[in-house]
Amino acid sequence: MKHNVGKGRKSGRILEAVILIALPILAHYLIPIMIVIPKPYSYVGLVLMIIGLALNTWAAMEFRREGTGFQLQGGMSTLVTTGPFRYGRNPMYLGMLLWLLGLAILLGSIVAFIFPVVVFFLANFWIIPMEERRMVLTMGEAYLEYKKRVRRWF
Repeated sequence: MKHNVGKGRKSGRILEAVILIALPILAHYLIPIMIVIPKPYSYVGLVLMIIGLALNTWAAMEFRREGTGFQLQGGMSTLVTTGPFRYGRNPMYLGMLLWLLGLAILLGSIVAFIFPVVVFFLANFWIIPMEERRMVLTMGEAYLEYKKRVRRWF
């Protein structure tokens, strides 16, 4: 089953881009509270950003290889347990968090660190539990066994 990217998903990607890029940068410049990681040390953030992007790319490639989508609304037809999914059930969220943490380190200001913290709490306590409930309904026992074997993050 192939996943069709619809209008709702495109607007979701725009929102993700705003959250992941624009809001931390705007907050950094509009609310310059304090720089806690000075240059050149802040360039370490680029490494985390690259690792996060690579992890997201690897996970997306596994979905494509399996011929399934990563949206639960009608696009997922296969439980993917290969690649980064062998080590954690949510490598795309982990990649996004690493990217945001890297951006916060690169920017170096306290306000930039708010975003990875907020995204972690939203993902860990709201989004992922909701997705896991849907996965149990969609994939049944196979997902429950996978959930027993593989940790949420890594």
